[in-house]
Amino acid sequence: MQYLSRIPAGRKQQAKQETDDKGYSATKNDGPGNSENISDSLQKICLKTQRRQESLGTEGYISDEDEDVVQRLTTLPQGLAVINEEELSQLALIKPSQSKGGLRRNACNLIQKIQRQIEEQEILKEFLSLEHLKPLDDCQVAKAPENREKNRYRDILPYDATRVPIGEMKDYINASYIHMPVGTEELFYISTQGPLLSTTNDFWQMVWENHSNVIAMITREKERGVSKCHQYWPDPPHNSLDLLRFRLRLLNYQFLDYFVIRIIEVVNKRTEERRIVQHLQFTNWPDHSTPKSLYHLVKFVRYMRKIHQSGPVIAHCSAGIGRSGVLLCVDIVLTYIEKDLC
Repeated sequence: MQYLSRIPAGRKQQAKQETDDKGYSATKNDGPGNSENISDSLQKICLKTQRRQESLGTEGYISDEDEDVVQRLTTLPQGLAVINEEELSQLALIKPSQSKGGLRRNACNLIQKIQRQIEEQEILKEFLSLEHLKPLDDCQVAKAPENREKNRYRDILPYDATRVPIGEMKDYINASYIHMPVGTEELFYISTQGPLLSTTNDFWQMVWENHSNVIAMITREKERGVSKCHQYWPDPPHNSLDLLRFRLRLLNYQFLDYFVIRIIEVVNKRTEERRIVQHLQFTNWPDHSTPKSLYHLVKFVRYMRKIHQSGPVIAHCSAGIGRSGVLLCVDIVLTYIEKDLC
């Protein structure tokens, strides 16, 4: 298992092509056992959170990007409905296993345990301790001169042991395999960065070679004026996209209040083989913040799990380690609860 296959080697820095906005960068401490440094970090995070909430207001921010998205979504012609809110609400209800009892009791115990850990700041302290964790492997392939420009962020790199190779020559893309056993089954993911214009062909090659039928995108293309992800999919009025190895065609789409469903046909230009990929874009989760509605996130995750059929679920935000990691954790925890393995 590789739980930390995309932990950054250092603090996030600005990249050449597209950079992240300044967020909650932590200051390096002297050592993992320094409780005073942990306490200082906790206070700094609390102050930053308070200031951010005051600046955003109780209802969250409404940026120019928000208004642009609303205008774009309301003016585009709607596709055929793929799912309705009632069906999404039903998906969000986790039903007890038919063969086991005690799901409600176990879930309540889990919730109480997590609440206690939050109140006692155990989870936050564990998170802060990750800053001092030594890398589990090297990132030599990602650091090779010919691959540097393929990284959105210079210090968010995949380990050599878990990186996703593409093509016969096992070429490089900034992406990692993640395997998570859940009981007798295994959840399989690829966590990757938001594609750059220069890596769009590589991204779709990765999707094809891994036989993935679901892409979960947890960012907008631009947030607060900063580019987070290149638009690598077709959108109306341009319903097709011609790439080096593949032709993409938008077969259908549905705009919900908090996420977008796109059904894309991917055609291999060499073999003419066709596959269907569902592209899900969650739109209510600002960078360096939390989802505007946890219930919306749960419905998104449950729909993602429902439609998954083949290959790893491919998840990405901008860097591929923040919102993407939380998305995968939510999916894993909900699967544990559903299987009564808490």
